[in-house]
Amino acid sequence: MIIRFAILPLLLALNLSMCKKQESVSASSQQASASSATPAAIATPIAASSPKITKPVVDQTAQVLIFCYHRLVDKIRYPGTEITPAAFEAQMKELKDRGITVISLQDLLAWKRGEKNIPPRSAVVSFDDGWKSQYEVAWPIMKKYGYPFTMFIYTEGMRDNGVDIEGHSATHQDLREGHTITLISGGKRTRTKVTGPQYEEWMQNEVVGSKQLLEQRLGIKVNCFAVPFGNYNEHVKEIARNSGYEAMFTVYGQPITFTSPMDSIGRYAIEANKPKVFEDAVKMIATSSGGGAAVAEVGAKDLSTHPADGETVRTALPLIKANLSAVGAIEPGSVQMRVSGLGVVPASYDPKSGTVSYQVTQKLHEKSCSVIISAKSQGKKVEAHWTFGIEEGAAGAATSPVATPKK
Repeated sequence: MIIRFAILPLLLALNLSMCKKQESVSASSQQASASSATPAAIATPIAASSPKITKPVVDQTAQVLIFCYHRLVDKIRYPGTEITPAAFEAQMKELKDRGITVISLQDLLAWKRGEKNIPPRSAVVSFDDGWKSQYEVAWPIMKKYGYPFTMFIYTEGMRDNGVDIEGHSATHQDLREGHTITLISGGKRTRTKVTGPQYEEWMQNEVVGSKQLLEQRLGIKVNCFAVPFGNYNEHVKEIARNSGYEAMFTVYGQPITFTSPMDSIGRYAIEANKPKVFEDAVKMIATSSGGGAAVAEVGAKDLSTHPADGETVRTALPLIKANLSAVGAIEPGSVQMRVSGLGVVPASYDPKSGTVSYQVTQKLHEKSCSVIISAKSQGKKVEAHWTFGIEEGAAGAATSPVATPKK
């Protein structure tokens, strides 16, 4: 088992140091204030004509790419979660060379709230799980370029200017009800499926308890949650919202727009075995000088998607389809479907039924699959996306495909 960097002790030590400095500064300020204040000064009322604070007019056509990294190592052993330090630094340099501004995750959220403007072509860099190489390798590179970044860490397992710590569950497992998980009791690990009240109690610790632990131990505000493995459903999203998370992040990559839903924000997972992911991402916005066209987001639940959002299927060759009738009049030639691991696929669109479908012919090898469908309706671009799971053991298995329905 690969040993992770003991990140929480470092976080606690840095936070304690910061608190002591703040207490010292606060005490000095109070003494100075007390010695200089006079009765006349204290009695002076605040001017009635205080300036009115208004929200800025934000650029709603801006777009943001969010990248997700795990381990940075010279010798790649697990290409699904690793990348070399040289490749990572080259990507950070490319963002700068292409004029894509790296912003903080909190700046992205402030823009989505309409409180702050961001450059028309921006990027957010995030790291998952708190690996040692993120501290020893990634951090110096990010400092070199002056880039802020976010770490999604789970509590079972650095705080400095530009480092944002956010939630990633307690034990980093599939959060959907009915999936096999590992429970630890009395030092013994048990593989089991939890449902009903037992599942709800477990989820409280995974989603709520992990958030509270980070906030209490580190004295920070945790308002973002990265779903482990990108697997989620409507109930997982509901629990995250009720827990006080402002945004939830997954691993299906797409440019984030002003109207992108806050409970399923996609990140591009950068891996050694998928070298084109980064290039494809930056090309999508690097050619535009004024941001992208506004995109209207459509919820997957309104499109009768198959497989459904959050559903787990037993085949690595599923039939993927969605009904676009609820969107309105669709320009047939504008319909496009992207599937994670495959890219743009030759999907069929039936204008009469409004159904777009694609029978997967190349086995899907990941445990989760994300689908993005885009089209034009009345001259406006619309987009929908969802993620479904593939049952463990089925990914890559030789399963007979379902026949594609005729148009």
